[in-house]
Amino acid sequence: MAEKDITQIHVANCSVGIIGIKRLVERMAQTHASKTDEEVQSFMLDQLGKDNYIPNSAKDSYGKAFVREFRKFLGQSHAEDTPRGLDIKVLGAGCTQCHSLTQMVMEVLTELEIPAGVDHITDLKEIARYGVMGSPALVINGKVMVVGSVPPRDRVRKWLAEAR
Repeated sequence: MAEKDITQIHVANCSVGIIGIKRLVERMAQTHASKTDEEVQSFMLDQLGKDNYIPNSAKDSYGKAFVREFRKFLGQSHAEDTPRGLDIKVLGAGCTQCHSLTQMVMEVLTELEIPAGVDHITDLKEIARYGVMGSPALVINGKVMVVGSVPPRDRVRKWLAEAR
């Protein structure tokens, strides 16, 4: 299975993983740089909606976030959103277990409808700051929850529910 290009962006003060946004903005740089925000938003919602779930009730928020990411990529002025919710980090060099843990965390967050920022940290110096010696490791709001294995889904669900 080919690895998907997932990028965390801020949508309505929540961090959301979006599949394919990097490739899309790179493709759009030449063709949409002079288009209006409304045109960019409409195109990006259409294109990214093919691989991502975008709730109808949040289309405007997603659209604004997509335009912001596009303008940021072009080096144009843009408004920033600040995330709220849980701060979650998966620490690991990028092995299959690390990706599995990241995916599971994102799925459980979606199921529980908990806003969170999820970062997958692969830089060894940054990982060392957490004092962990194995991977993957899961950090929720600065607290190391597990090191060296992918915990059962129900345990991750419990940790996330308690941390909200």
